[in-house]
Amino acid sequence: MRKRTTAAVLGCAVFAALTACSSGNGATIDDPTATTATPKPVDVSEHESGPESPITYGFEVPRGATQLGPLVRYRSARLIAAYQPELDAALAQKAAEEKDKADQAEREGTPLPSTIPTPDARPSGDTFKLIDDAPKPDTTISLMRIDGKPSDVVRRMLAQISAALPDNGVTTNDLSKYCTSSQKRITSCRLAVRGLTLDDRDIRVTMTVDPGKLATRTAPPSDSRRPVMTLTIEYVGEPRKGQLTRESNSLKDVPTIKSGGDKSGLIWPQMDLDALPTTKLVHGWTAPADSTIILSGFNPSFVALTTPKSVDSDLTALEFAQSNGEKGAYTKDVVEDLNAVSTTYTSTSKDGAVARATYVLSARGNYAMLFYYPPTN
Repeated sequence: MRKRTTAAVLGCAVFAALTACSSGNGATIDDPTATTATPKPVDVSEHESGPESPITYGFEVPRGATQLGPLVRYRSARLIAAYQPELDAALAQKAAEEKDKADQAEREGTPLPSTIPTPDARPSGDTFKLIDDAPKPDTTISLMRIDGKPSDVVRRMLAQISAALPDNGVTTNDLSKYCTSSQKRITSCRLAVRGLTLDDRDIRVTMTVDPGKLATRTAPPSDSRRPVMTLTIEYVGEPRKGQLTRESNSLKDVPTIKSGGDKSGLIWPQMDLDALPTTKLVHGWTAPADSTIILSGFNPSFVALTTPKSVDSDLTALEFAQSNGEKGAYTKDVVEDLNAVSTTYTSTSKDGAVARATYVLSARGNYAMLFYYPPTN
C-alpha cells in the first residue's frame, strides 16, 4: 500500500526556520505475545502539550489530560466554497499578468526562460495567498490522552462546553448522559452540541472518549492503556461572517468540578495493554514501519504519527486520502497558520465515507493526522 518517492523535497530548504525535518525516535511497542514483560510504551514526551494549553474559543486542555501532537486546523468545504470565486479571480489575474510579461519580453527579444515544474514538489504557500485576507481555518481538533481520573477529566471538559454554550443544558455530573456502557463499564462517550457563544459565534462542539476495547482489554496503539479524548470545534455559521471577528479567547463562569461528583455510577475499564503499532487502524490502514504513532483511537477512528523526514509525513497523509477516495480523487488545501503549515487532503468514497488527513509542519516537528468518518446513512 505504501509507495515511497524521493523526488519530493518539502521542508528543510523552505521551512528551515520552522523545523530541522526530523522528529520521533521510531520506538515501538513490544509484542505482548512474545514476552511476559509489560509492553514498553512509546516515548512521546516531546510531542506533548500539558493542561491549560489553548485550543480555540477559550477552550483549554483540561487538568488531568495531555494533548498529543499539534492542533489540527483546517478550512471546511463550506468556507473554501465561499472564498473560491475570489481565489479564481486572483488566479486568473495572475495568469494574465504573467502572460503580458512574457509577451512583452518576447517583443523585446528577451524571452523569459521556461520553467519546468518539479512533478512531486509539494506547494508550500497558503492556497489562498493571492487573497489579501486569506480565510482562517474554521475547524480545530485536539487529540488528548487522559492521564488523571477519567470521570473528573471528562467532566472538566463538559464544564468548558457548558460555559462556551450556556444555553444548551450540558450536564456535568452524570456521564450516563453521554457515555454508553456494558455492565456498568464505559465503552465510549460522545457529545455533539451546536449553539451560540456569549459573543454570538455559531459553533458546533463534539467531544468523544475512547477507553479501548472492553472485550479484549486492549487500548489503541501508543495510548499507554489510558482513555483518549478528542475535541472538535467548528464554526458553522455563515462562513464569511465567521471571518469578521476574532475567536473568543476565554470562557466565563466555567462550573467547578469536584472529584467524585459523577452520579452515573459508571466504571472506567482498565486496559491491560496497548495494541501493537502494526494494528490495522482508520479503515484498515497500518502505520509505515518508519513512523511513530503518538496517539490513536478505535472509536472514533484516528491516528496521530510522526516520521523522521517531513516528506514522509506528507506522503503518508496524501496516500491515505488517495486510497480512500473514489477512484483516488481528493481535494487539497494548504494553510499557513500561526507557527505551522498544514496541508489537508480530503477524499470521499462511493458510499459517502470521508477520509481526511492533515500534514502539519511545525517548529516542534512534522506530523500526519489521519481521520476516517464512516457513512452517516
